[in-house]
Amino acid sequence: MTTTRIAVRTGHPRAQVDLVVGALAPRLVGRTSDTAHVALTAAGMLLLGGDLVDVEVDVGPDCTLELEDVGGMVAYRALTSASQVTFAARVGSGGTLLWRALPLVVADGARVDRRTRIDLDTGGSAVIRETVVLGRQGEAGGSLTSHLSITDPGGPVLTEDLDLDGSAPEPGVLGSERVLDAVIAIGFRPDPEPGALLLDQPGAVARHLGQHTHESPLDRVWATWAEQATSAASVATAAEPIPAGAASTPRAVDSVGAIE
Repeated sequence: MTTTRIAVRTGHPRAQVDLVVGALAPRLVGRTSDTAHVALTAAGMLLLGGDLVDVEVDVGPDCTLELEDVGGMVAYRALTSASQVTFAARVGSGGTLLWRALPLVVADGARVDRRTRIDLDTGGSAVIRETVVLGRQGEAGGSLTSHLSITDPGGPVLTEDLDLDGSAPEPGVLGSERVLDAVIAIGFRPDPEPGALLLDQPGAVARHLGQHTHESPLDRVWATWAEQATSAASVATAAEPIPAGAASTPRAVDSVGAIE
């Protein structure tokens, strides 16, 4: 299946935006000389067993790209192979990626392998929102394997692995809950939120566990951190890269691994 591609570069009087339709169809909502707002919607019925959704994003230097989902995504029962969802983004120097994803609902019998990779250049930043719901109303939900990797010029910043199965819940990740909502800020130090995980490198992760998406308090966190990411003062706090060949002390990498 064709890869969905989104790229933005500064331009005058308007930014240059390149869009390629794949399993998801990107639609330009608006743009200025250095910003673009793009909506993502399904180009067909998703996610069925064996479906492959591949998205590549390239944010140019000193650009801001806001991505938002239009309809969310439901993974249906997989009669054969698992569905695969891959999101890869590169954020150039001084660039900002704001990705506001709607919930991924993993229905009974569904099997999903999701991989997200974000590479930040010097001074780049990102705020992403990821929400997983195990099961539709009245369902226990299927299985999800998820891997998240975020790097900057100094190396890995955050790695996270999740293995969830609604048909066999165990303590340690979701417990009796079915909604995992998260806002992740990278490349700057956002205002601290109660219960948020502050990363060793500039960044933070706020999470909510619950039964229903509308109970999540993270809408406000998303709005606050997204605004801070686009401000020059916040971006200026990003970590400096380590020059090639220069001696340096080992840096800490935040790594989260969980199995349910």
